[in-house]
Amino acid sequence: MTTTLVPYDEALTRYEPVLGIETHIELGTKSKMFCGCSTEFGAPPNTQVCPVCLGLPGSLPVTNQAAIEGIIKIGLALNCSIVEWCRFARKNYFYPDMPKNFQISQYDEPLCVDGHLDVEVDGETYRIEIERVHMEEDTGKSLHVGGATGRIQGADHSLVDYNRAGIPLVEIVTKPIVATGDKAPLVARAYATELRELVRALGVSDVRMEQGSMRCDVNVSLMPAGSSVWGTRSETKNVNSLRSVERSVRHEIERQAGVLDAGERVIQETRHFHEDTGTTTSGRSKEEAQDYRYFPEPDLVPMAPPREWVDELLTDRPELPAARRARVRAEWSLSDKELQDIVNAGALDLIEETVRAGAEASAARKWWMNELSRRATEQGVELTELPVTPADVVRVSALVAEGALNDKLARQVFDGVLAGEGTPDEVVEKRGLKIVSDEGELSTVIDEVIAGNPDIAEKIRGGKVAAAGALVGAVMKATRGQADAGRARELIIQKLTG
Repeated sequence: MTTTLVPYDEALTRYEPVLGIETHIELGTKSKMFCGCSTEFGAPPNTQVCPVCLGLPGSLPVTNQAAIEGIIKIGLALNCSIVEWCRFARKNYFYPDMPKNFQISQYDEPLCVDGHLDVEVDGETYRIEIERVHMEEDTGKSLHVGGATGRIQGADHSLVDYNRAGIPLVEIVTKPIVATGDKAPLVARAYATELRELVRALGVSDVRMEQGSMRCDVNVSLMPAGSSVWGTRSETKNVNSLRSVERSVRHEIERQAGVLDAGERVIQETRHFHEDTGTTTSGRSKEEAQDYRYFPEPDLVPMAPPREWVDELLTDRPELPAARRARVRAEWSLSDKELQDIVNAGALDLIEETVRAGAEASAARKWWMNELSRRATEQGVELTELPVTPADVVRVSALVAEGALNDKLARQVFDGVLAGEGTPDEVVEKRGLKIVSDEGELSTVIDEVIAGNPDIAEKIRGGKVAAAGALVGAVMKATRGQADAGRARELIIQKLTG
């Protein structure tokens, strides 16, 4: 069925979106959830498996304590209550990527419940309520060979890699997110962004969405404006970038509005998001309740995390992103927009490390946010991927502060560092970039410039001091930008009016 999309702004005049986001995060433990197999990413297929994670008869799981610690840290950071008693359950389903034909998960007794995470969009704070945070094991990965899309439809055959099966997986489920209006896509993206930064700050996962260690299932439904009856939801599965979270919400609002405007009903189903087009397509229907036949996992004892352990994890946790932003905003005297620009550019860690290494905050911001951010954009890479370190920025800033470089020469130094020519000092030496500060040498150049521009010199002698700028420019050109412009101006005026 082809649906006519309704323009986004028009759709929001008739419908109110309701969101829900289920986020899966692979923990960065060295071994899997219930066995000792390695979790290293990128190993050859089916080389990190054993009888336990393959579900072979007679094998028994053992809970990974580091994984339980990781989920408790996440739950505490999300302001959840950590229950005093919970247990694992078997979620039964039949699919090739789960070798046991059941997944060890948590059902009606999760470890963390009733939390929240505040996010800010356009100066307004939205509180995202958290239903639950629970632990489960990840599945394997199906690879569909042949066909044009990489999906099972049209494939010649499928292969399964079980290396990922059994990796500790945290699922974070929000309560329905309402009252976001036309900001719904931005709120969804802001939530995913803040959640990723929070988990990264805790050090329990690398949350690299491109590698699948953080994946979002995005639920969207529409209800008529003024109504209190929620619509039928769709679930866009495994969205793997922040931008795609935003785009999937926007598209589903436009698509569902088109379905409803046509007098049809929205089908409850899973959908696939397509990065190239920004659209979703139908997956499988979820209109009939799926019976996973949950029952308590008989091979694992219930968990009762000691209160002392939970309190210790709460006390020892690192500074969380919101508190960190508030601190640097005050320390660096930033406006909300300046801080947001730094966060959006992925420069906060780099700037803070540069400041800790000895640079002034203003200088660190200037170089990372202007010069180096521009270079990253031109090269199509993240700021952190540039071959420039905070130590390099500290040294360039110091050379500028002591008058050995001006901004123009400093940019040339960064050119050399980016080109692999060495440290800032080595680039300065190789390229001969230090400012000409020798009074004798500078005076000789100024005399030549004055002699070559008699008309301008005469204006200055007549009191038009502003004309000195033209001679300063000539001095800078003659010295290839290496003169001290301020001192050159002083000497020019002194020679012509003194």
